[in-house]
Amino acid sequence: MSQPAPVTPSFPYKLVATDLDGTLLRSDDTVSDRTRDALAAATAAGAAHIVVTGRAVPWTRHILDDLGYDGIAVCGQGAQVYHAGEHRLLTSVTLDRQLAGLALAKIEAEIGPLALAASRDGIDGEVLVGPGYAVQDGPLPVISMTDPSDLWSAPLNKVYVQHPGLGDDALAAVAHQVAGDLVGVTMAGEGIVELLPLGLTKATGLSLAARRLGAKAVDTIAFGDMPNDIPMFAWAAHGVAMANAHEELKAVADEVTTSNEKDGIAVVLERLLGR
Repeated sequence: MSQPAPVTPSFPYKLVATDLDGTLLRSDDTVSDRTRDALAAATAAGAAHIVVTGRAVPWTRHILDDLGYDGIAVCGQGAQVYHAGEHRLLTSVTLDRQLAGLALAKIEAEIGPLALAASRDGIDGEVLVGPGYAVQDGPLPVISMTDPSDLWSAPLNKVYVQHPGLGDDALAAVAHQVAGDLVGVTMAGEGIVELLPLGLTKATGLSLAARRLGAKAVDTIAFGDMPNDIPMFAWAAHGVAMANAHEELKAVADEVTTSNEKDGIAVVLERLLGR
């Protein structure tokens, strides 16, 4: 008597949302073969993979191209919904520069001068870096800013702030306390505290992108590693923090997987796929 063919469990989500840095990407900005295979298997089972990153499009595009990613990506902390296959912006939200200037003045009145950088809007928007702002090593292009007025000369998606004496958590807390009624404040990585349009989060952009893909929050599993992923976890049905994640994100995650260096995304997807 022949045995019945094994039944492959159906994948329980329609949307797999992954952050980039510290989550999908390893420290060398690559994605392992195991993680690529797990994502391919999830998409073959009917799910869509969507990248949701704090990086603006100009700092994301080369990575998506290298991955052969041709779907929709949420960039700029939710400000930009980008079609990678067509290389075009679908939606973009900009920061009110007058409110941002007021927010910076209030923060500096509380803790003293800040080092500043800013991300200009658009698919080719430059990243301006002012005196004293420490840029992370890597191939990402920046433009040095010597005239402070250059910061406000074109539409922006976000402003980056650093303080010579305060760490990221403390700086973000002060910024939120004194200017949280004017701008959004988030921490996206080491040395990366950002001022955003008020109310804008990764969840904002993800919900817009999900609607385009015919998916809902209840259909979504999300992976991340930093406090800027907290709203995405709150929106999604299931939030998975990497082992290397910030403690604030781990505290609200539905589960914690292995690190980005140890295929944490693949570990969860393989389990859900019954592998």
